[in-house]
Amino acid sequence: MSALSALPFLKPVHLRSPRSSPGGQRRHTLPASEFRCLSPEDAVSVFEIEREAFISVSGDCPLHLDEIRHFLNLCPELSLGWFEEGRLVAFIIGSLWDQERLSQAALTLHKPQGSAVHIHVLAVHRTVRQQGKGSILMWRYLQHLRCLPFARRALLMCEAFLVPFYQKCGFEALGPCEVTVKDLAFVEMQHPVRGHAFMRRNSGWCTDSGPAGGV
Repeated sequence: MSALSALPFLKPVHLRSPRSSPGGQRRHTLPASEFRCLSPEDAVSVFEIEREAFISVSGDCPLHLDEIRHFLNLCPELSLGWFEEGRLVAFIIGSLWDQERLSQAALTLHKPQGSAVHIHVLAVHRTVRQQGKGSILMWRYLQHLRCLPFARRALLMCEAFLVPFYQKCGFEALGPCEVTVKDLAFVEMQHPVRGHAFMRRNSGWCTDSGPAGGV
């Protein structure tokens, strides 16, 4: 069994019941809501959401299209997408990092031997914002990380105005981040993961899986 297929958090949380056609035969419908790891085929949809969400605010995107494809090829198990009736509405992309704190290199590198998950970006489609989807997706993502035996903690950097949002998600501020992008400054935050990695192992929530997909 692959690492991705073994993760129960990626199963649909609600499936729409099959509808009947006029002739009485059932036809399949897309899941009303589904969480799954992203693939390189999702990259364009990811970038469209990210571009709209970030360019109007900061003038740039955390990840460009080629970088999105890069991470989705190297470590798709560290991504999570929320799909509604087959359409991507929110996503998170991460990679592994092997240092205590983030540095400029963390923006583009995936360190397969690392134990810290660097969350590069969380974005929600403009049509479904202000509905709590960002915090729900982050909660699902952290549960997903707890099923990955190599993950010990999650790291991210954000602008100061987003610190309260991530604190509500359970992150703690580590202080100013040494990474800068243009004239933007960031706060570095972390969330422990390892302490709960197999907390529901015997109940079927988490299963053992192989090492992270690397280069």
